[in-house]
Amino acid sequence: CVKAAQYYRLAADQGDAGGQHGYAQCLDFGRGVPRDDNKAVRYYRLAADQGYAPAQHGLAQCLLSGKGLPRDDNEAARYYRLAADQGDARGQYGYAQCLTFGEGVPQDYNEATQYCRLAADQGIAQAQSFLAPGYLHGQGMSKDHDEGVRYHCLAADQ
Repeated sequence: CVKAAQYYRLAADQGDAGGQHGYAQCLDFGRGVPRDDNKAVRYYRLAADQGYAPAQHGLAQCLLSGKGLPRDDNEAARYYRLAADQGDARGQYGYAQCLTFGEGVPQDYNEATQYCRLAADQGIAQAQSFLAPGYLHGQGMSKDHDEGVRYHCLAADQ
């Protein structure tokens, strides 16, 4: 992990978005370097502002939790949406959660279901688990027993 963190840092310092994201994760989780939430946010932001979807997701998580900077639901939702609209499955699930609970955006179950389905269909187990009861019981979507069972099975298989 130490070597990986060093290589990520080298790439990050050269402006590489993937390197910035990788180094942000090392800092965020204390992999190969001491954990530092403030520096992690700085590197997530550098990569996110270059349009790097995984970093947009990482920054959104920090913004939503207040980790390394003050909590900001509006900015969190904005960065989740940026990642989601690039096809990032974790960004799609994060944005679906914002829409479901009205965090940083108006609550919208229909749009939340659309984004959650996108994430679920890319294999995000949390999204699959989230959709399953909705389909089984007709909560926020049309009741569809077969789809509910399918999503339960997909999530369980992970």
